[in-house]
Amino acid sequence: MSYFNIEKQIQLLKQKFNNCVDFAYRIYQKQDKKIGLIYLKSIIDQSLLSEAIYLPMQTVKQIEDFNNLKNIIKCADVKITQKENMVKDILDGKVIVLTDFSKQILAVDLLKFPTRTPSEPPTSPVIQGPREGFVEDLQTNITLLRRRIKSENLVLDVVKVGSETQTKVCITYLEGVANKKIIKKVKEKISQIKIDGIIDSYYILSFLEDRPNSLFKQIGNSEKPDIVASKLLEGRVAIIVDNSPIVLTVPFVFIEDLQNSNDYYTNHHYSSFVRAIRLLGILIAVVAPGFYLALELFHYSILPLNFLITIADTTQGLPFTPFLEILFIFLLFQILYEVSLRLPSYLGLATSVVGALILGDTGVKAGLISPPGVIIVALAKIALYTIPEESSQITVLQFLFIILGGSLGLTGLVAGIVYIINYLNVIDSFGTPYLAPYSPRIASDLKDGIFTEPVTKMKGLPKSFSPNKKERS
Repeated sequence: MSYFNIEKQIQLLKQKFNNCVDFAYRIYQKQDKKIGLIYLKSIIDQSLLSEAIYLPMQTVKQIEDFNNLKNIIKCADVKITQKENMVKDILDGKVIVLTDFSKQILAVDLLKFPTRTPSEPPTSPVIQGPREGFVEDLQTNITLLRRRIKSENLVLDVVKVGSETQTKVCITYLEGVANKKIIKKVKEKISQIKIDGIIDSYYILSFLEDRPNSLFKQIGNSEKPDIVASKLLEGRVAIIVDNSPIVLTVPFVFIEDLQNSNDYYTNHHYSSFVRAIRLLGILIAVVAPGFYLALELFHYSILPLNFLITIADTTQGLPFTPFLEILFIFLLFQILYEVSLRLPSYLGLATSVVGALILGDTGVKAGLISPPGVIIVALAKIALYTIPEESSQITVLQFLFIILGGSLGLTGLVAGIVYIINYLNVIDSFGTPYLAPYSPRIASDLKDGIFTEPVTKMKGLPKSFSPNKKERS
């Protein structure tokens, strides 16, 4: 009795895949039995295919029944599948094994993609500490986490998102540590995503945010497995997306971006000092250009006389008003930044020379812009990268505060700061206050705040995330 017309099934599948060039098949004839192998050669390990299936098929003299065929295949992951799942299995990197003597179908997992070796991420370099970074392969990223958390409580729940891409999204957390309400909410949000394709983890970021139109970052992200592992141990949930080296984490609080992996591999006194510098850097980056404009336009009487004379001398005869001058310099720096991102690396140095020396210096000498204006905007742009994770948000805030300082003076700046702090004080991320542990004040969590203490004193898990587990030990 013939269960499958193998040639017909191959032709039907070939049509399903629109005769694509990487669609491959092979038919074996053993006495009166036919066996068909169907796969996509672009996404399987072809050397393993030869060793695990081709060689055993050629060497065996007779295949008695289906169980005998299953035993012949030398591969760890051999499963029985259904006819309606064949297309999906082939796209998942499996080799479909059809026979004309059994209604059962085998799916042999031989998936293999080209992947890069884990290396130090360019955005998170460390002086001391682990230098591994996530890559674009989901399985490799899971391995990097497993290497650090050898616990049966580490849950890895994989779902597929995207009607066309069928991208694997892994929801990761520690059972008994992460808050069950947060886990449930994350799973619900991901299950509700209706989109044709997920190319990177940032595609699902806006689906996870409670306020997708908000300027402020609401989801954490990292390229380093040691950082993600430490967040899992604190009770957070990580979202790993196949084809992306960026792992998302929730809940997210503002203090996270003041922290850096270097902080935990050096003296805690120095870490506290550096975090305070980063906070000062944010303040300078956001307020400095607007504050300079406010003083120059509305409150010049409070400036020291010598400084006022210097500003008057350098700005005399400029064709632009102070507001237009600062706006022009700000846009010039932003254009140079965007250009440097997209130019080949060997042209980066040339762009820096042209931008900083020729445009800046020549602009001052030509009387188009003033030295104080260049210094203030340059200081704000440098301070921006004390926390590179917040650079996009701070750039927008810089522009808004230039508008406020140039139109309303110090009154506008103070009103803007009060509004932002009030806004941050009322929003949350998956039930966790955005400004925790300072607003509301959670005394035990302050040990890893702006001023940090040794790890030996951090015995409790952060209460900000309402973890099920209270103590580390």
